[in-house]
Amino acid sequence: MSKVVLMDFFAEWCGPCKMQDPIIAELKKKFGDKVEFKKIDVDNNNELAAKFTVHAIPTLVIEKDGAVFKRYTGVTRLNVLEADLNEALK
Repeated sequence: MSKVVLMDFFAEWCGPCKMQDPIIAELKKKFGDKVEFKKIDVDNNNELAAKFTVHAIPTLVIEKDGAVFKRYTGVTRLNVLEADLNEALK
């Protein structure tokens, strides 16, 4: 099975990031260990944010086998993320 990671680039002061949190929590419940979830504070991880060219937050990146599979900027709905994670897991 391919390794699938969902990276959540956020900041503590970001209002929309707080709106994204319960959506990510629901995905964690649904996918469990099938997907690795990483929460990345852009204020403390400038180099990683730059590597993924994060210019706005929240930015979510789905990575499959070390390559970017999908990326989203702004609050992203549960059904969109769930469908794309299922696709990445195929």
